[in-house]
Amino acid sequence: MEARNGGLKKIAYAGCLGVIGIISTEFGIIGVLPQVAAHYRITIDQAGVLLSAFALTIFLTGPFIVLFTSGINKKKMMVAAISLFLVSNILSAFAPPFWLLLLLRVLPAVLQPVFFAAAMGVVIRSAGKNEQHKLMGIVIGGIAIAQVTIIPLSAYLSSLSGWQTSFMVQGVVSLIAIAGIIAFIPNMPVTEKLSYGSQLRILKKPRFIISVALNVFLISAWFSSYSYFADYLLKAKMMTGQQVSYMLMLFGITGVIANWMAGRLLAKNIPITTAFFLLGTIMLPVILHFSGTNFYVQIAVVAFWGMMYGPAFLTTISYMIDAAPEAPEFANSLQASFGNLGVSMGTAVGGWFIASKGIVHLPWLGAGFGVIALVMMLSRELLDWKVAKSGKINSNVKTINILG
Repeated sequence: MEARNGGLKKIAYAGCLGVIGIISTEFGIIGVLPQVAAHYRITIDQAGVLLSAFALTIFLTGPFIVLFTSGINKKKMMVAAISLFLVSNILSAFAPPFWLLLLLRVLPAVLQPVFFAAAMGVVIRSAGKNEQHKLMGIVIGGIAIAQVTIIPLSAYLSSLSGWQTSFMVQGVVSLIAIAGIIAFIPNMPVTEKLSYGSQLRILKKPRFIISVALNVFLISAWFSSYSYFADYLLKAKMMTGQQVSYMLMLFGITGVIANWMAGRLLAKNIPITTAFFLLGTIMLPVILHFSGTNFYVQIAVVAFWGMMYGPAFLTTISYMIDAAPEAPEFANSLQASFGNLGVSMGTAVGGWFIASKGIVHLPWLGAGFGVIALVMMLSRELLDWKVAKSGKINSNVKTINILG
């Protein structure tokens, strides 16, 4: 049993390595966005397109690519996805014209949902139901680990030697991830492929559609402010570039801890765990508004920010898979796709908000998205209650008929 658990953990940690490589590429741009804007002589909201375009590409192509590749060996797909990220990072480090940099950001985004679907598929197929959330927590923990290590390290090194350094660091991480996947992920050919129809059927379920909406608005809530994390701390909280890199590291550390906690809490109760971390989107702007600019106070605020944000992807993945247990891999790919719609929407609306209202008030936008997400969650709970009540009534009717 111990040997089996050790093997499962190796698989999960290899998947985690891949997630670190992907997330350091997708979100690593956040820490150097002000430098990129200065280099290309564009505004911060225009530079934000490098993040929103990446996310929008995932939203537009993700479900289709995942469906078309669902019959291909999962290990091969994971290696192919990370390899594309590696090539993108190497070429981006040469600081090409902005349009080419944007293209290099978009290309690997096409295979990002494929990687997540394959990684989660490996975990779901290998582990028992009781172990799945914990192992998924390890894989998705790569998001928070990237935020505590690679993203702040990239930001720090870039402040010393230029923003191109960020892509060099991300390229090295991608290379290590490829090695880890080759070494620890077993060969996993698809022996039983679900039909397209059976997977697409989940799109007809009201419960799943509501879960998709919650996913979009919850991720939008966080990314409307997190996408401009560095610029917000620089301008609204009067920090230096070096202090921002420390805050990025602290943000990631608390995110890792929260992700570990969420993995265990989700195994007990998915709705309550999701609601708890969702409430952070509403509480955060209040705390930021009254916290002033004292650096030491901001340490506590950013720690809270990271703690509440950290499990965002894990909770939404679990919430959506819970609504479609018959097609977990496709549900996971849709989470990646619509989650990135949330990233894109949050970043785009956040950029517009900065341009029209100013960056100081930006976190309140996240609270607005958070309230909508909470309404979506309450809607699903109400739907579940109605279904349960209807089932009880039908059960009573059958009992009366039998007795009659």
